[in-house]
Amino acid sequence: MDPRIYTQSLHTLPKLTRKTVNQPQTTQFHKLLQNELLTETELKVSKHAKQRMDVRGIEFSEEKWLTIQEKVKEAKQKGITDSLVVTDHAALVVSAKNDTVITVMDREEAQSQIFTNINGTIIID
Repeated sequence: MDPRIYTQSLHTLPKLTRKTVNQPQTTQFHKLLQNELLTETELKVSKHAKQRMDVRGIEFSEEKWLTIQEKVKEAKQKGITDSLVVTDHAALVVSAKNDTVITVMDREEAQSQIFTNINGTIIID
């Protein structure tokens, strides 16, 4: 054997293992996400809309308000961002994207108006 050739034994390297994802964190995130998706988003009333409602004496029953919220949520799921909500006593311009009532007027006043910048209409009797 040639004296210039040295032999060395190779040590086996430790096997690389992938770090597993912490299951409790993933489960917690999943639960949080599902909770947010199932949470009812409450429709907010802008300061301007609240003032108009107060001046004009426009009020909604709890049942009517829940119906409006439900229909705005449906409209949002269909891709509507700004809608006109027409009820038997009032008309509301609602930003479905922001879940906010922008303005409110009674039906008589609404009859003489032209509504712009809306991409959906909800009629509730």
